[in-house]
Amino acid sequence: MTLASGTRLGPYEILGPLGAGGMGEVYKAHDSRLDRIVAIKILPAAVASDPDRRQRLEREARTVAALNHPHICTLYDIGHQEGTDFLVMEYLEGETLAERLTKGALPLGQALRFAIEIASALDKAHRAGIVHRDLKPGNVVLTKAGAKLLDFGLAKTVVPVVAGAERSILPTTPPNLTAQGAILGTFQYMAPEQLEGDDADSRTDIFAFGAMLYEMVTGKKAFEGKSQASLIVAILEHEPARISRLQPLTPSALDRVVKKCLAKDPGERWQSAKDLHDELTWIADAVATGSGVTAMPAGVVARAPRGRLDWRLTAASLVVAVLAVATALIAVRRPTPELPLTRLELSTPPTTDPFSFALSPDGRQIVFVATAEGVTKMWVRPLDQATAQPLAGTDRATAPFWAPDGRALGFFADGKLKRIDLSGGAPQVLADAAVPRGGTWNRDGIVVFAATTGSGLMQVAATGGTATVLTRLTGGQSSHWWPQFLPDGRRFLFFVVGPPNTQGVYVGSLDRGEPTRVQAADSAAMYAPPGYLLLVSQGVLVARRFDAARGVISGDPVSIAQSVAVDTTARHNAFSVSVAGVLAHRSGAVSRRQLVWVDRAGKMLGVLLPPEDTGLSYVELGPDERQVAVLRIVQGNLDVWLIEVARGIASRFTSDPAVDTAPLWSSDGSRLVFRSNRHGQFDLFEKPANGAAEEQPLLATPQAKAPLAWSPDGRFLLYAVQGPRTQSDLWALPMFGDRKPFPFVQTSFEEVQGQFSPDGRWVAYASNETGHYEVYIRPFPGPGGKWQVSTAGGVTPRYRHDGKELFYVAPDNRMMAAPIQIAADGMPSPGAPVALFSSRITTGNTGNGGYTSRAQYAVAADGRFLLNVSADDDAASPITIVQNWTAGLKP
Repeated sequence: MTLASGTRLGPYEILGPLGAGGMGEVYKAHDSRLDRIVAIKILPAAVASDPDRRQRLEREARTVAALNHPHICTLYDIGHQEGTDFLVMEYLEGETLAERLTKGALPLGQALRFAIEIASALDKAHRAGIVHRDLKPGNVVLTKAGAKLLDFGLAKTVVPVVAGAERSILPTTPPNLTAQGAILGTFQYMAPEQLEGDDADSRTDIFAFGAMLYEMVTGKKAFEGKSQASLIVAILEHEPARISRLQPLTPSALDRVVKKCLAKDPGERWQSAKDLHDELTWIADAVATGSGVTAMPAGVVARAPRGRLDWRLTAASLVVAVLAVATALIAVRRPTPELPLTRLELSTPPTTDPFSFALSPDGRQIVFVATAEGVTKMWVRPLDQATAQPLAGTDRATAPFWAPDGRALGFFADGKLKRIDLSGGAPQVLADAAVPRGGTWNRDGIVVFAATTGSGLMQVAATGGTATVLTRLTGGQSSHWWPQFLPDGRRFLFFVVGPPNTQGVYVGSLDRGEPTRVQAADSAAMYAPPGYLLLVSQGVLVARRFDAARGVISGDPVSIAQSVAVDTTARHNAFSVSVAGVLAHRSGAVSRRQLVWVDRAGKMLGVLLPPEDTGLSYVELGPDERQVAVLRIVQGNLDVWLIEVARGIASRFTSDPAVDTAPLWSSDGSRLVFRSNRHGQFDLFEKPANGAAEEQPLLATPQAKAPLAWSPDGRFLLYAVQGPRTQSDLWALPMFGDRKPFPFVQTSFEEVQGQFSPDGRWVAYASNETGHYEVYIRPFPGPGGKWQVSTAGGVTPRYRHDGKELFYVAPDNRMMAAPIQIAADGMPSPGAPVALFSSRITTGNTGNGGYTSRAQYAVAADGRFLLNVSADDDAASPITIVQNWTAGLKP
């Protein structure tokens, strides 16, 4: 049966469906008695009429009710109303482990944490005599409180039964796999004894747990086959590849744990979930503390058998005691001992920019970006003091970096590169920089910085002046970002965004020689004295030996920290290092985004796309509002994806290895235009929306460009061009006649984010002509004047469907609305803007523009807003400070 919203089952009011399966439908509901949200599982009518299936539901109720554990979904109630049987369970907000695994492997620290929680839940169930028998990623929900194990619908109490009485075909078993009455469990995670139809016990769950943990760490299934038969053979006879072969930084102890879980003979597996839990806890503790046993690459150090550990510790204690006496006798001749590795945590005020922090060169101060009283600023904290102080004049700052003497800071704000002296005074503008992607400052007073996307690096004097081009794009490269000077002050590291054969970490020079690639990578790296390259791989911060003079890396990577956050869109990582041996890093999936529907007051109405860390960007709602076009970064490739609004299903629209981004619907919804560098320069391509034909070039010119808007009548395509002298300008491409483009707004300032009015007569856009971005309206195609709409800064305008209101985002991330009336003379008359809600949309620093930038929200005809928002709280995780971090590199 299907329950409509508003249906009542006793005190429970159905709010909407959550999912369905062979064993029942699940709904979100409101418990009117206790005023809480719950999940209700309904037994289908076809099942309710079957005594065996109904008995299974009742058994599930008894099973789950017997378990009280923080990592097991809680059963609240069981009910029956007018022929409907139902369970009332804890409502879990999050994503299933299966959904998370579609994005690849989990960072090691996160995988271990979830595994420990699941093992603890299994131990609780097994001690109660309950075997789950359907352990799989789809039955684990990842919430803010951790992993939750659910769906004991196939669990059984371990008591003697008549042979075969409990065996039945599983709803999640692939069809035609076997005859009913043979196998119980989910095929991909079945233990050999389940495949052979034997009874299951707690060790069966441990096999499934091992298969699941293998997938969590590697991103690949432990057993695979091209057919059901070959998959059965793989489970019964084959061994999966060692985890350390697929993830070289995995500790060897974890290889041993998983191998023992997956033993074919139940007698050779872990015999209890408690032992498994304790072993994983031991490994996780070693990883967290940087112990050489597990932090070194797999195979370097092997753990001693547990039975020998105690006497070895005793012997070690005696040796330590003897050494202590010897030390006392020769202390006068010993050199000063090396400082130990120490860690401390530094909490910051809330921030929407958790990647913007940097240690001073001497390691005694840290600068970070945080928000207080609705204003985002830079804050500086000496590490020997308990408080941080905001820096006046740094509103909307992002991506700070230090002067080499630690007396000044460079940063980006309002489309400019700026500097501020810590001794006092107002910030000084050094150069234009539309899209902040990092800067670096050498001893000779030269600043190298990334000014925008789609271009190379620039250089300018630290005292100001004319900025000049330093590096140029070649070989399909799309951008040069995140520079860092090497010790000689002439050469520098930087990150190249581009196709796989060119993307990675490079070394460039002020002498403008040909840059060389040091390391293929998905995000920027940093140099750390006395000779290391630090970079993040699968969420793990690793160090590799690096000869800065020759630009050559060597040796194996060594793990430094787990779960370091990565901004997949900006290709940036949450860590910083000083020349004095101090390291700072921030953990957590702070770059996760999601698409949500909200009303005019900002109240959430629903989730279109759940949280993900795939660099979600650009939000374009189709004219019929049935699909949304977005950019996603999947396995390092930037492509256009389409999302079905009704079902929330995302499908790939482009798949070229080059960068395909900035999708835009035609006015009739029949095709999409996007930008791609597959031919070198960023040109415009178009493709039918139904995918019936391959994409074709639409506009190829020497300048980098990005599509912005299509006129309602389909006659003009508005796009932005990054010019060498006039920065970002707005151009129009006629879609008729000779199709010769013409400039629409072209000044010495930045004009970005153009949007047609619903009647096609006007274009709203943002410009920094006042020193910061404001929203304006101009007649299209001109000529005519302009009217300023925003009053205190604004970017990313979008019209209401009837053109009577213009929305935009203020510098403090509030969604604003300005009424637009047409006066008697036919000219627009903008009204006073009003704040609607705090948006938390993905604009980075909302004071920044750039020729590629577009609104990260869409407005539906019924007034709803579709927002690309942060999936995590602004209260980001603390910054971990590690002093003498190189001590952790020694065996």
